[in-house]
Amino acid sequence: MMQIYNTASRNKQVLQPLTPPKIKMYVCGMTVYDYCHVGHARVMVVFDYVARYLRFLGYDLTYVRNITDIDDKIIARAAEQRIDWRALTERFIEAMHEDGDALGVLRPDLEPKATDYMAEMIAMNRQLIAKQHAYPAENGDVYFAVRSFKDYGRLGGRDLDDLRAGARVDVEVSKRDPLDFALWKSAKPGEPSWSSPWGEGRPGWHIECSAMSTCCLGDQIDIHGGGGDLTFPHHENEIAQSEAATGKTFAQTWMHVGFVQVNDEKMSKSLGNFFSIRQVLRVYRPEVLRYFIVASHYRSPLNYSDENLEQARAALERFYQTLKEFATTERSVQIDRENPWVRLFTAAMDDDFNTPEALSVLFDLAREINRMLNEEQRTEAEQRAGILRYLGNLLGILQEDARTFLKSGGRVQTLSAWSDDQVEAQIAARDAAKKAKDFALADSLRSELQAQGILLEDTRQGTLWRRA
Repeated sequence: MMQIYNTASRNKQVLQPLTPPKIKMYVCGMTVYDYCHVGHARVMVVFDYVARYLRFLGYDLTYVRNITDIDDKIIARAAEQRIDWRALTERFIEAMHEDGDALGVLRPDLEPKATDYMAEMIAMNRQLIAKQHAYPAENGDVYFAVRSFKDYGRLGGRDLDDLRAGARVDVEVSKRDPLDFALWKSAKPGEPSWSSPWGEGRPGWHIECSAMSTCCLGDQIDIHGGGGDLTFPHHENEIAQSEAATGKTFAQTWMHVGFVQVNDEKMSKSLGNFFSIRQVLRVYRPEVLRYFIVASHYRSPLNYSDENLEQARAALERFYQTLKEFATTERSVQIDRENPWVRLFTAAMDDDFNTPEALSVLFDLAREINRMLNEEQRTEAEQRAGILRYLGNLLGILQEDARTFLKSGGRVQTLSAWSDDQVEAQIAARDAAKKAKDFALADSLRSELQAQGILLEDTRQGTLWRRA
């Protein structure tokens, strides 16, 4: 049975959909004012393989990932660049999609933008005011009354009195309580705004997800996910707003992805220690970055370093060394769920998406394929290679052409200045020298290739090469 760690209960729980076989999953997406960094890539990749695997299990999944296309950071960045805020967000939405596509992240079923749901946010605010969970202030803002919701703090394990003691002293004078948070912000001069019963303004960040999730998926959902930094206050506030408005449990399971760290600090734009997806993909092929993310359990911290990316590249190279013998292996192979390798893989994934253990199964499978090749059991090896590709696809890896990957060495920038055409020409010259039995010249040409970081392997199918 599929078990998922639930942040709300702090333990693993059996997945029990509200209306099986349907599953409704909402994930907090990007605020689009800059290029996505590796931390964003982790959230995209994690919930991509979650979606792939749930569908493999036979669930009818509806996956929603929102876009925040209006907030303080967007307004500030547009002003800084002296461009319209809409042009800014459109540019970075397009860039986000390009980055996700490169990483093999399948598009969510729905991708609502905050600015398309203003009427729904205003309606939810009115509902909260009518139920006395929110109040309009004299300054034109609308605030959620935190103490009106008795379960506030349960997701993050926070106590209201402790939160109150740690609250800032210089709070907005319009608030009734320092813990109250904005549902609607009155417009400042020159800011984008929308009409509302409380005057011109725009929504607070937290109300966006409550309104979009409710409109796209209904009052209750099976899984709500996002980065670990959203647990408090964003997801705590979502619970308060949504449940105060509907009177129903908002989400059955809360999934949170661990931080990507650089030198033991969380990678973030505010700290200035982030690496954009595009920066990494200038050096490494996309599957290398994806494998780097998949190789760690989604709840664990992930340490970003050149060394760890190199380990990911080397691991993929080992897989593709096995798959190079089966360049035309059918990737849409029919899978027997009772196959021992499939059962081992699913046992790992059923345990809270344990991708490190799932990869261990794939490495064992690759070793068996290599053993079969050595024992000239090619038909059986080819069948298992199809299983390896299929299971790899559930993680979004092992989908490249093996020989192309090996030729690149998993990199975009290589140590060798030689192009692929130059390498092929040198290999052709070496092959000609061997046929002419000029082995001294053949060895010399091979040495030149090695000096350029090009490794050769002579096989029955001809000479294969890869970049070291």
